Amino acid sequence: MTFSRKLVLVASSIAFLSAAPAIAGDAEKGEKLFKRCAACHSLDAGVNKVGPSLAGAFGRECGTVEGFKYGKGYLAACEKGFVADEAFLTDYLKDPSAKLSEIAGSKERSKMAFKLNKDEDVADIIEFLRAQ
Repeated sequence: MTFSRKLVLVASSIAFLSAAPAIAGDAEKGEKLFKRCAACHSLDAGVNKVGPSLAGAFGRECGTVEGFKYGKGYLAACEKGFVADEAFLTDYLKDPSAKLSEIAGSKERSKMAFKLNKDEDVADIIEFLRAQ
């Protein structure tokens, strides 16, 4: 096999793998996982804790929970604008500070120190939040 054929094979394999669909989440599993989140977040509208209420969080514009004092890093990312959609939450739940830094274009810290390491857990929490 020639070098150019090998290169095409590798490139097409990478393209195929990167086009793989996201992991489908399970809202019931997400509800169980949310117990970890409940220490800092409420699902009741208007009830903020250390973190903002997550009632209606999926698809919400950044920084719009009334009565919640957002951290400096979150506000810096908000200046660039984002929505808490699947793409945002997938990265944010894995590493909140890294995602805020990426959006803000500068090194930022999130008040949320909790991270989900497993892709399946992230997908399950997202599916649960989508249903709220």
